[in-house]
Amino acid sequence: MNAQKLLKGLALAGSMICSTVVLAQQVDPNLPEYKAVSGISGNLTSIGSDTLNNLMTLWAEDFNGFYPNVNIQIQGAGTSTAPPALAEGTANFGPMSRIMRDSEVAQFEQAHGYPPTLVRVGIDTIAVFVNRDNPIEGLTLEEVDAIFSSTRRCGGASDITRWGQVGLTGAWANRDITLYSRNAVSGTYGYFRQHALCDGDFKNNMNEQPGSASVVQGITESINGIGYSGIGYNTAGVRAIKLGREKGKLFEPNSENAASGDYPLARFLYVYVNKHPVDGLEPHTREFLKMVLSRQGQEVNVRDGFIPLPASVAKREMERLGIK
Repeated sequence: MNAQKLLKGLALAGSMICSTVVLAQQVDPNLPEYKAVSGISGNLTSIGSDTLNNLMTLWAEDFNGFYPNVNIQIQGAGTSTAPPALAEGTANFGPMSRIMRDSEVAQFEQAHGYPPTLVRVGIDTIAVFVNRDNPIEGLTLEEVDAIFSSTRRCGGASDITRWGQVGLTGAWANRDITLYSRNAVSGTYGYFRQHALCDGDFKNNMNEQPGSASVVQGITESINGIGYSGIGYNTAGVRAIKLGREKGKLFEPNSENAASGDYPLARFLYVYVNKHPVDGLEPHTREFLKMVLSRQGQEVNVRDGFIPLPASVAKREMERLGIK
């Protein structure tokens, strides 16, 4: 499917993001300023990613500042809830932390006769969190895989179940590792499985959580805990540790290391929409996306702990959407 191949070409991660990330989480001054237009009203619904739930809520609040007559409903149960909602027409926006699968695109095409339209809206680093009292500095991806997976496809020689196996000493040496994970409906779950577990399988003793906030809360309450989520869910109760591809070369999950390609778990965030090939976008949908891709919209990314798009990427997205 040519359209799907094109979308997959936009799903950049790790070092492939290096040419498009704005360093130090600065909003690109070349991003356009959003200005309200007349005649925008009605209802908008967003169904999809938990990772983008806060972002969509904050964007909705800003959009209501421009258009108080627009009613916006936000549901963030998980990325996999977005495709059916868009296909069935129960949502205007389908925020996702991964691109759609071929089967999900096919479901939409069967309903509408054309594929859904993908929009890149921000950049995320997937963080591995530990309890704030855990002294570990960081882990290699091979160690992360041996901690979280039963298959160790990233090359680990043995299973890791205790903190002493990754270098902690004293009282920490014999402490069991308690695992926290998103559930299978989550795009973050799928991304972590693919990129941190080398497409391996999660262990059976995972504490699966319905949302990223629940993962972080579980680690906060468990001194032995470790888990993962988007960096935007960082709190005072946890620490986002350094990660790397080899020992001695570990990197913080920040925008600079995502830009250089040194931090290994970075990805675009997406919103899918129904863009008719002839009629284009509905006016309130168009204006919402135009605001998201503006300077004001990308400032929300920074406020919520994510990385803003550079002007060049935002311009490309608006051109594909037919937004001027």
